[in-house]
Amino acid sequence: MHGHASRQAPARSPVGERRCALENVVSRSFWRDRPTFVTGATGLVGGWLVQRLLESGAEVVCLERDWVPQSELMRSGTRDRVRIVTGDVIDQALMERILGEYEIRTVLHLAAQTIVGIANRNPISTFETNIAGTWSILEACRHSPRVEQIVLASSDKAYGEHEALPYDESAPLQGRHPYDVSKSCGDLIATAYAKTYQLPVVITRCGNFYGGGDLNWNRIVPGTVRSVLRDEAPVIRSDGLSVRDYFYVEDGAVAYMLLAESLAEHPELSGEAFNFSNETQVSVLELVQFILELMGSQLEPDVRDEATNEIRNQYLSAEKARRELGWSPLYSLDEGLRRTIEWYRAFIETA
Repeated sequence: MHGHASRQAPARSPVGERRCALENVVSRSFWRDRPTFVTGATGLVGGWLVQRLLESGAEVVCLERDWVPQSELMRSGTRDRVRIVTGDVIDQALMERILGEYEIRTVLHLAAQTIVGIANRNPISTFETNIAGTWSILEACRHSPRVEQIVLASSDKAYGEHEALPYDESAPLQGRHPYDVSKSCGDLIATAYAKTYQLPVVITRCGNFYGGGDLNWNRIVPGTVRSVLRDEAPVIRSDGLSVRDYFYVEDGAVAYMLLAESLAEHPELSGEAFNFSNETQVSVLELVQFILELMGSQLEPDVRDEATNEIRNQYLSAEKARRELGWSPLYSLDEGLRRTIEWYRAFIETA
């Protein structure tokens, strides 16, 4: 099976070595005192990204649309150490004010409606945030001469469905359902701004993020962990056989920072997209069983086979990022899941 093979991979470096590795990956001299604007800071990746930015000395400004008291940004105390602007990414005038008044040099655009089920039920709000939000921030950047790098978070879902696996960056963007289409569109808009206006923007396409701070309980990792902690059978909405990449959130945060640094050093990367993935493919059922094993649980998953409009098999090649950026993940699937489980144990105990 896909998942069992991945579990035999050798463990990566211990914590002390990993800290050294993180410092070697991220350039503190690049980020020190750098005015950096983060959208989506209350989301799963955003909270961890802001922590890494602060550790590296950046001056961080965050856009906050909704008050999310349980977000990692709040729980970690990070919010108290950044500048907060309240508003919506689709407000282009506000985006221009932020970029101008705070003299922003680097933009990390993560804000998005990321839940496939919500997109299917409420396509317009998803299109507004993910498509209009993208052109709003890019147009604001076009009018802001101090902006030097923009990293736009797209998704593996932007590819839609393809027969050839794994997907590499040359695969066409052909989303067919609301969420996938919204990411295809945002991705293409970013390319248009790079090619037409020479805007310094690069695009990330990552596997399925997981990690502490994901409060969307209908997602498989947090939902499964919470169910086990409550001694309830974890629910699998699909038949459990779809194969995916699962990408640890702290690796994602570092990847975004590395990409901004790489763009500063190599302006010719503008308009390029990069896949980021552990290149470890597991089915949903295998992932749930792995979490059950790590948590020492004998529970059996409740497989409901109710999901619709989901791509069957989707996983990425990160060969381009390895080759051109010198990137590699810091965490294996095993390590990432262990850290995630510990986060939720602490979160639920104190909730």
